[in-house]
Amino acid sequence: MNKTDKIYIAGHTGMVGSAIWRRLEAEGFVNLLGRSLNELDLTRQADVEAFFHAERPDYVFVAAARVGGIYANNVYRAEFIYQNLAIQNNVIHSAHLHGVKKLLFLGSSCIYPKHAPQPMQEEHLLTGELEQTNEPYAIAKIAGLKMCESYKRQYGDNFISAMPTNLYGYNDNFDLKNSHVLPALIRKFHLAKLLRSNNIQGLERDIAAKPFNTENTKNTKNTEHTKGLLEELAASGVSGDAVEVWGTGAPKREFLNVDDCASAVVFMMENYDGEGHLNVGTGEDLSIRELAEMVKSVVGFEGELRFNPEYPDGTPRKLMDVSRLKGLGWEPRISLEEGIRQTYDWYCKRAAQ
Repeated sequence: MNKTDKIYIAGHTGMVGSAIWRRLEAEGFVNLLGRSLNELDLTRQADVEAFFHAERPDYVFVAAARVGGIYANNVYRAEFIYQNLAIQNNVIHSAHLHGVKKLLFLGSSCIYPKHAPQPMQEEHLLTGELEQTNEPYAIAKIAGLKMCESYKRQYGDNFISAMPTNLYGYNDNFDLKNSHVLPALIRKFHLAKLLRSNNIQGLERDIAAKPFNTENTKNTKNTEHTKGLLEELAASGVSGDAVEVWGTGAPKREFLNVDDCASAVVFMMENYDGEGHLNVGTGEDLSIRELAEMVKSVVGFEGELRFNPEYPDGTPRKLMDVSRLKGLGWEPRISLEEGIRQTYDWYCKRAAQ
């Protein structure tokens, strides 16, 4: 990529897309292109084709997607499969029609079978049954990967795919019900810390902070905000005395800071042209219990940590084999504890605004 090439980042306001944008800006790219949902609905084929016809981007990062944790994936199954299929189909096909030089599609480690050998290698794709709680999302991501592969085989399009592990960092979703495990833990422990110190003003600031608004506490007065959040916290097992975590705490997960992910996909865009997808991660994992204890320590919550086995654990273990990407010369730089601390500091600053 040349510094003046027009680069479209689909989903540039989201956690991953905004990280890619920051990375490209830091590397001196000056012709970045993005559209918000209000400006361009990627599920509408005609609108996407009109956008590509007008803008003619040279390179495309497909970071736009509907995402969420176990609860959201399991409850909003239809939206997860429909919206993700529509977004990626429209963007990938329009990139083909309008001669994009190269496209990178971002998938997810959930594409691998529930009981895949560990660590999961790229070859393990489609060798077993998927985890049921996020099957619709996984199927959509597999379709995107195979779409890139098929367009490369049939038309020679330089479309590649990256499969990142669990991501976290700046601009994450901290909703108590619909977020992934790590941001949910950060917010739960933070709010429990405020409750423990009876910091009602801090709770109200947290509620009013735009990135953290939950579905049932939006657009109401502060008193109603506070009442709604307190009820939601109680239902979620959060109090000044303890924080409840879904599941047994036994499953193991791998986590990658989103800024490391951005550096990896920009690296791939400049250094990889293969047909197969590449795993993106750290190659190290830890249990949810260990993760919760780490977040509890970083946040500084002094109450108890409890686990509720009535909630599903999901896949027992998801560890990526990242030897192929590392073999090309890329390495992650941000440790998990450092990344959690950076994310929590960012969260606190946004909550205080």
